[in-house]
Amino acid sequence: MKPDSVALYRKMLTCRRVEEAIAGLWYEGRISGEMHLGIGEEGINAGVLDHLGDGDAVALDHRGTAGMVLRGVDPAAIVKECMGSVDGLCCGNGGHMHLFSKQHLAASSGIVGAAGPAACGFALAAQQLRPGTVAVAFFGEGAMNQGMLMEAMNLATAWDLPVLFVCRDNGMAITTASASVTGGDLQMRARGLGVSGRSVDGADAEMVWRVAGELIDRARRGRGPAFLRATCTRPEGHFLGDPLVRMARSPLAQLKPRLGPLVAAARSAEGAPMAQRVASLGKITSMLGRAVRTELGPAHDPVRRLRKRLTITSEALVKLEHEVEGIVKDAVDKALTSETANEKESSRCGK
Repeated sequence: MKPDSVALYRKMLTCRRVEEAIAGLWYEGRISGEMHLGIGEEGINAGVLDHLGDGDAVALDHRGTAGMVLRGVDPAAIVKECMGSVDGLCCGNGGHMHLFSKQHLAASSGIVGAAGPAACGFALAAQQLRPGTVAVAFFGEGAMNQGMLMEAMNLATAWDLPVLFVCRDNGMAITTASASVTGGDLQMRARGLGVSGRSVDGADAEMVWRVAGELIDRARRGRGPAFLRATCTRPEGHFLGDPLVRMARSPLAQLKPRLGPLVAAARSAEGAPMAQRVASLGKITSMLGRAVRTELGPAHDPVRRLRKRLTITSEALVKLEHEVEGIVKDAVDKALTSETANEKESSRCGK
């Protein structure tokens, strides 16, 4: 079975444009606080969620905006929520990390690893109330070191829950290289808890679609939980304004005020041995090098990669892309109009 690549591309592009629009609003100061986006993960999100239907549920992490869009949540409601609007998806109380839609059986949490237990709850409900439906949990590889996630996998195996655990692996746990704090192989770890799994290139949306389809079908047929590890690259780092990304993009401007303190610390008569200081500077240099390499190129960008494979006319492709951009623009305009109206109402009421 093959995916509808054109439909898959449309979904991925919609996610990309929605998150780019949110990023633009954040840089304009219309959205406060940290902002975690899933740009670079579109192949994983769309490749997995394309298999879900009515009655299926999804537990998301702090990068939940794309998942919500793919489950059919109104993009304008999501943008409003990110802006803290009272008529946002969660009345402005959740922000981008705690999105919830009962209608779509979709919920996100900013607590690392929480998607695992939440998905088990969804899957138990599916098992008891909606036979044949499944639940999906999304999380990063850093969450694999959280006890609650491993406990959730253990419970899913013990109870034969219809749940797919999706690990989006970009090799970094915030600014720490995952390999330096994680022992063993993640797929083997899941297998040790009784959860069979597969690994895929998350930038290849069609590959993700095929493998995810097999694992989700397996869960629907009552054969228990599954684990999918998908590698990916996030060009914006852990969050918008990530200092490593800023230094990678503007090394001279960003490093100039930091070089003095670094050199002074390295030459200080007090503190750690010189060998340890040199090693620390080496780690910093390594992290910066990794940040430079994470910029999305054609090989690592799932949206651009799938676009090159499409077998449709250039006219049809341009039409599709214009339609997506129009939908996203309308959603943002709707959110901004609503925000202006709310500000006027608050002013009128003396709030």
